[in-house]
Amino acid sequence: MDYLKNKFYKNYNQISRYNTAPCYYHILDNKYLTGFSKRLKDTTPYVIHIVKKADTFDSLALYYYNNPTYFWIICDFNRINDPFYELEEGQRIKIPSFSMIEFED
Repeated sequence: MDYLKNKFYKNYNQISRYNTAPCYYHILDNKYLTGFSKRLKDTTPYVIHIVKKADTFDSLALYYYNNPTYFWIICDFNRINDPFYELEEGQRIKIPSFSMIEFED
């Protein structure tokens, strides 16, 4: 990939799966690309949430983590790639413990 130059790593001050994601500068279209990085470990402790009517990933993140922007943690832990996936009432969703989140190597 000769057209990708200046590899570097972004560093965020919050829990993010992109903390160790490499960034590249694409010289053909002058854009930066960020690669996908690590997934959450399956061994992270979690609780089971039984979905109620109108639950969404961001509403669950707000309820459990006091921050709706952490919706991706719930999606990632449940191996759901589409954050707009509609949860079904009665469905069981794993909610990982925020203070014990670990990423795969």
